[in-house]
Amino acid sequence: MDPYITRITKEQQPNRTEVVRLESEFLVVEVAPSIGGRITSITEKKTNYQFLWRNDALPLEAHPPGTAYDPVFWGGVDEILPSDVSETVDGENLPDHGELWTTSLSYSVVDDTLVTEADLPVSGLRYKKTVSLRPDSFHCDLDYELVNVSDRAVQFQWRIHAPLKVKPGDRILCPASRARVAELSHSRFQDDSPFDWPILSTQPVNVVPEMGDEIDSFHLWDLAVGVMSWHNAAETLSFGLTFDTDVFPYGYVFASYGGFQGGEFVILEPSAASALSLNEAIQKQECATLAPGEQLETRVAIYAGTLSPEKK
Repeated sequence: MDPYITRITKEQQPNRTEVVRLESEFLVVEVAPSIGGRITSITEKKTNYQFLWRNDALPLEAHPPGTAYDPVFWGGVDEILPSDVSETVDGENLPDHGELWTTSLSYSVVDDTLVTEADLPVSGLRYKKTVSLRPDSFHCDLDYELVNVSDRAVQFQWRIHAPLKVKPGDRILCPASRARVAELSHSRFQDDSPFDWPILSTQPVNVVPEMGDEIDSFHLWDLAVGVMSWHNAAETLSFGLTFDTDVFPYGYVFASYGGFQGGEFVILEPSAASALSLNEAIQKQECATLAPGEQLETRVAIYAGTLSPEKK
C-alpha cells in the first residue's frame, strides 16, 4: 500500500450495521455512522493491538432516542452531546448521555476523509465530524464543526468519550493541577474535596490497581495543555487525545476495575463543562455556549501507537 494514501472501505456487520474502515500504513480505524459516528475500533497495525474497550456481550446496534445509556454501553469512542445526565435544561428534556449517540449520521467519502454530519433537533446544533488518518504517523484526526441553527443561545456539555482496555500497572496521564472525585457512589474514595492530581491520600490514583469490583471517577481542571493519555505498564504502547483547552477546558476520568458490569477499562474524556449536570455547569458558568448562528471549529487528535503522544 502506498503509505501516503488512506484506503476507505465499507462492510455490513451481521446485524446490518454499516462500518466504514479507514486504513493507513500505521492504523486501521472503523466508524459506525448510524450510531452517532461511533469509532468502533482503533488498531495499530504493527502489533495488531486494538486499543478500545468493547462489551462483547452486546451487539453493535443503534438505539432509539431516550434510551438509557449504561445498560447498552457497548464501548468505542462516542461523544456526550449536549448533556450527560438526563435533565430539563431551558425547557428542553435532554436525554441520558445526550442525543448524538442515538442519532444516525449521514456520511460521505471526500478524498481520503470520512465526513459525517447531522442536525440534533433537541439541542438545535448542527454537527459535523471529519475523520482522517495522517500518512506518516499513528494519528487519527477528528475535525469538528458545531453550528447553532436555532434562534436561541445554546449552552451545552460536550465530551469525547474514549474507553480503553487496561491492566494493572497501566498509567493515566493528564497535565491537570487539580481534581476531585466526581461521584462518591462511583469511587474507591469517599472524600470529594479537591486534591492535587494525581495524588489522593498519598496514593497515585492514575495507576491502574489490581482488578476487583471497584470504580473511580474524577473531574480534572487547570490543565497545562490539552492532553489525556494512557500508557501500558511496559511503556510500549500509548493512546492519547490532544485537544484545544479553549473548547475542552476540563477532563473527566471514569474507570471500572471490574466494578461496572464487570468491565476493565478507563474512559478518557476531554470535557467542555465542569460537572455531570449541565444545569450545575450553567449555574457556575462553566459550560460551552453558542449564540444563534455561531459556529465552533476544533480538532481532536487521537494518537494510538508505540510511542507516547508527548514524545511524538
